[in-house]
Amino acid sequence: MLETKTASTKIAGNAYDVAMENFETAANALELDNDIREMIRSPERMLIVSVPVRMEVEKSIASEGFRVQHSSVRGPAKGGIRYHPQVTLDEVKALATWMTWKCAVVNIPFGGAKGGITCDPKSMSTHEL
Repeated sequence: MLETKTASTKIAGNAYDVAMENFETAANALELDNDIREMIRSPERMLIVSVPVRMEVEKSIASEGFRVQHSSVRGPAKGGIRYHPQVTLDEVKALATWMTWKCAVVNIPFGGAKGGITCDPKSMSTHEL
């Protein structure tokens, strides 16, 4: 029986580390060459920005924003934006990587990407979001 690890079963794990462990398991099973592993492992592009927002209560805040494009080999990179106070670059890298794999597994002609903004959407108005 094959034992699998997921982000939810790993204790205090970094999401990107979990994604790379999953990748190594699959790459070993497929006996991928090291050159191909290196091409698949790393994101194509990563962008970190500061996102200033004028709040309705007469103050401004600056949130950190991330955008990761993991792969565009199969087509344009697709993926949404995660709004959460503790979102990290590693989390966004993992989500972009997993989107690449999901599109490839079901043969959709897209690559994987994801964005993230460090903010609490529950405390923000529609205008602020």
